[in-house]
Amino acid sequence: MVQDPSQYDVLVMPNLYGDILSDLCAGLVGGLGVTPSGNIGEDAAVFESVHGTAPDIAGQDKANPTALLLSAVMMLRYMNLTEYADRIEKAVFDAIADGRAKTGDLGGSGTCSSFTSDVCARVRDL
Repeated sequence: MVQDPSQYDVLVMPNLYGDILSDLCAGLVGGLGVTPSGNIGEDAAVFESVHGTAPDIAGQDKANPTALLLSAVMMLRYMNLTEYADRIEKAVFDAIADGRAKTGDLGGSGTCSSFTSDVCARVRDL
């Protein structure tokens, strides 16, 4: 999986192994703070960031909201609201590329609030 993830289309496994594998894969793309997820079933779909609640940094304005925002993008696409999804995704990626408000896990000095404000301003400007 680490050396050649392109060889897989779908992986089916129990929850524990899926959790371990998703954490591994998150490390390959930048960490848990940037990894969205969607659990899509026959009757329901749930979209959430891969990471947990991060109680160790709760209330400190340190969390990276990217995973949650990109999970919302996945949900909007699932709902066929692609125009909204594309705007939010572009705003998030542009904010990361610009770097002024990046959170600490991405090497920046921004906070959850400052990054979110940057993304919101970019969405409004699109």
